[in-house]
Amino acid sequence: MNPNREERYVKTIKGPAVFLAQFLRDEPPYNELHAIAEWFAGLGYKGIQIPAWDPRTIDLDAAAESKTYCDEYRGRLAELGLEPTELAGYLQGQVLAVHPAYELMFEAFHPVGLRGEARTEWASEQLRKCVLASVNMDTCCIPVLSGGFAWHMVYPWPQRPQGIIDEAFRELAKRWRPLLDLAQDKGRTFGFELHPGSDVFDGATYEMFLDHTDDHQAACLNYDPSHFLMQQLDYLEFIKLYGERIRGFHVKDAELRPSGRVGVYGGYQPWPQRAGRFRSPGDGQVDFTQIFTLLTEAGYDGWAVLEWECYVKSSEQGAREGAAFITRHLIETTDVAFDDFAGAQSDVERNRQILGFGTDA
Repeated sequence: MNPNREERYVKTIKGPAVFLAQFLRDEPPYNELHAIAEWFAGLGYKGIQIPAWDPRTIDLDAAAESKTYCDEYRGRLAELGLEPTELAGYLQGQVLAVHPAYELMFEAFHPVGLRGEARTEWASEQLRKCVLASVNMDTCCIPVLSGGFAWHMVYPWPQRPQGIIDEAFRELAKRWRPLLDLAQDKGRTFGFELHPGSDVFDGATYEMFLDHTDDHQAACLNYDPSHFLMQQLDYLEFIKLYGERIRGFHVKDAELRPSGRVGVYGGYQPWPQRAGRFRSPGDGQVDFTQIFTLLTEAGYDGWAVLEWECYVKSSEQGAREGAAFITRHLIETTDVAFDDFAGAQSDVERNRQILGFGTDA
């Protein structure tokens, strides 16, 4: 290695891993942790992301209270050649902040009968347990959705009252701040997935959230390019802007094929008739070669996690193909330069000679 070469790529993305949520069903092997984990291990996966709301995959109370429970949990996975990558709190995050217009539609995300403050308290406690469980499980990032109050005003018609968006973000930050403080105190981060339906859904809204949380160091990102492609945000430039905040990565593809009938908004159509649709990795329009390169350059050393969502391909085929797809894109970072063979040792005097300055310092 050339000792004068500047260090650039020092970290390697881990993978392949898979998010369990979309694969869980009520029949074997998809209805119980060990069975579904064994299935994924057989497909070549090395890690699994755990939906922390689903009792088929984890007892969150036990995980938050007991290091022994988590050690035994990791041990059972290790026997299969797997490890937990993250404990995801998406549903709990979504219902931490809910506008009344969406209250009934989000009922499936929390215990029956919770409304208003009771629902908020439940979600906050669940997210607190996610932090404590992540400590015991030795995972670093908790992927979440922010929830929100202003999504129904995403299009500025009717005209938004002055200050209403700022008020929404002030309340959102108020609810998240104690959780962010706890995460930072425990050496953990929340990875906000910038997602339609939440108030934090793109770079601008993420910056607004950071402004209202005093640029909190625990308010990080779970990067998912599919949501960016479908809202026509430059998902590659996003990594250049916010790469130092990315702590999680969902490998999920998408396509946007507008017609004379439907575009970005989708026309209230079901997924097969929308212009923007999720696809299995490699079947859509996301440039994963560039994404893996840019994340590697940004120093991301977390997991590449398949999140399967596709309106055409079966989950079984998506899972089979997903491990190989991720593995093919992983970059083994280099500590040598391709032109080292042509290099020469150098020092200040020699450099000055090359530049024509003579030998006097």
